[in-house]
Amino acid sequence: MNFKGKIVIITGASSGIGKAMAHEFARRGANLVLAARQYVALCEIADNLEKEYSIQAVAVQCDVSVEEDCKHLIDQALLTFKKVDILINNAGISMRALFKDADISVLKKLMDVNFWGTVYCTKYAMPHILKTQGSIVGVSSIAGYKGLPGRTGYSASKFAMNGFLDSLRVENLKTGVHVMTACPGFTASNIRNTALTKDGSQQSESSMDEDKMMSAEEVAKIIADGVEGRKRTLIMTGQGKLTVLLTKLLPSFLDGMVYNVFAKEKDALLK
Repeated sequence: MNFKGKIVIITGASSGIGKAMAHEFARRGANLVLAARQYVALCEIADNLEKEYSIQAVAVQCDVSVEEDCKHLIDQALLTFKKVDILINNAGISMRALFKDADISVLKKLMDVNFWGTVYCTKYAMPHILKTQGSIVGVSSIAGYKGLPGRTGYSASKFAMNGFLDSLRVENLKTGVHVMTACPGFTASNIRNTALTKDGSQQSESSMDEDKMMSAEEVAKIIADGVEGRKRTLIMTGQGKLTVLLTKLLPSFLDGMVYNVFAKEKDALLK
């Protein structure tokens, strides 16, 4: 796919993987509709992208957990560009708390953003992507294949996202619409810094060694290549591919492996 002149909507575009994808798609010639809650930062990013890459970029303030915001996002894309070619559902939040300690509102928030945000944006973009035979992308996680301790809400939301996209893909096998699930490994971004604790407050500091993780820029390039090649699923690391394989072949063994990994994280929740 040649991205020149394509209209790409990216949610969660004000930082991390979303911001890196905005740069990657702009570099390849796409025009952008960028969505996030942080409107001032988003406007600055859009302005910089237009100057650097000579493309058009529109910033739209959007909380994807609010259905009306998602409708407004798609409406603004159509008002500006008259069509939608690619929707990248990237907005997401994480959590870090054992289920026994977590307020139920924390899990609900994870589902509202990660799952329902994907559903809302996809629902309103779908008629227009059918016209362009474009792409719908969900930025999921290996946590959508294997439940992670202390991340019950996060894993649940990503399992739900994976199931939704899988069903959508099958529904559209004959329509020309491309549906891709992208699962990065642990990525150096602010998602762990903003992860919700047991009472819903942000933890502010990552519990993991960010230096050993994929960069957001690496992830963005892989996703853009995946859209270009109309890939079905992207599992981006060897560790991720092994995890997916072991969920099928040796699930009990994998349980123990995952437990041991998370028992060693900084300020471990598992004692």
